[in-house]
Amino acid sequence: MATIQCNDCGRSAAPLEWRCSKCGGSLDLIDLPHFDPGRINTGDFSLWRYGAMLPVSRRFSLGEGLTPLASLNIDGGQVFAKLDYLNPTGSYKDRGATTMLNYFAGLGVKNVIDNSSGNAGASIAAYASLAGMHAKIFVPAASAVESKKKLIRGFGGRVVEADDHTAAAYAEAERTTYASHAWSPYFVLGQMTAAWETWEQLGRRAPDAVATPVGHGGLFLGFYRGFKALLAAGLISRLPRMIAVQSSGVDPIVRAWESRSAAAASIKPGYSIADGILVHEPVRGKQILAALYESGGFALRVDNEAIERAQRRMARMGLIIEMTSAVPVAALSQMRERLEPDSTLVIALTGNGLKNLA
Repeated sequence: MATIQCNDCGRSAAPLEWRCSKCGGSLDLIDLPHFDPGRINTGDFSLWRYGAMLPVSRRFSLGEGLTPLASLNIDGGQVFAKLDYLNPTGSYKDRGATTMLNYFAGLGVKNVIDNSSGNAGASIAAYASLAGMHAKIFVPAASAVESKKKLIRGFGGRVVEADDHTAAAYAEAERTTYASHAWSPYFVLGQMTAAWETWEQLGRRAPDAVATPVGHGGLFLGFYRGFKALLAAGLISRLPRMIAVQSSGVDPIVRAWESRSAAAASIKPGYSIADGILVHEPVRGKQILAALYESGGFALRVDNEAIERAQRRMARMGLIIEMTSAVPVAALSQMRERLEPDSTLVIALTGNGLKNLA
């Protein structure tokens, strides 16, 4: 089993700690298994094909992962779209929920909580029910989408609305296992599989750049760390340039990157239609920025009008995605100004738009 360690003070953490009990820092896994392409289970058509590289035993699964990589022509240029909105509960969050809750199941956990605007809560509720656990999801009273609250309940989760849903979850975490999509290193672990799938789907090569919407940055860091593992294994020659895209209403990472800061300061949140990334203080802001700097990447912001146009454009191409998924699509012209003309670009489409249809 990999060791859980604090990113700030280096202290080893206990199995069910969600942040460092000494300094409050975020936790990550160290001593992960070396990526070995010979250990890929090619007969397993889920992210568990990489089970040998995941320090978690699979006890249950919904067949998550191994989502299509679609080649699209947008404005005369090729883009590869990783269709993670086609995961079982309709978002990329299933990658992290399956590894996190399988880990908790191995420790005998029966009750979990999380705070979420919707997608993470739905995913955790679904996998908790599959595992025989009870899930309580704290959602923001003012901004949670009604259809996503219904989805959480439909998967068997209990929805608790709170003015400050994060503070409510922190308080509950004093007595219940916190299955946090923002804090848990086992959630980020599952996101690494998106990079490995992309590498396989591109003929065992890395793209030149990868763009994702960024709130807490779980998928962004998953792609980055997954490609880092491939680089360490000698399977790729360089990291893709990582591109973080945020809404102009809530853009702490973009602001920090523009000022070349090592950490993202908390900002006063504004309004955005991209409800999945309404995060004014990312838990792993330091790690997101470090990934941008190391990979030669960059951070971009897009406004609500551009996001809406991008979502409509994808729908006309047969891809029904939610507003948050449309964020990197809305930034394509900005990306192309910064990338070489023949660059292989992968964008992550993260959430299913069917959740928002009346």
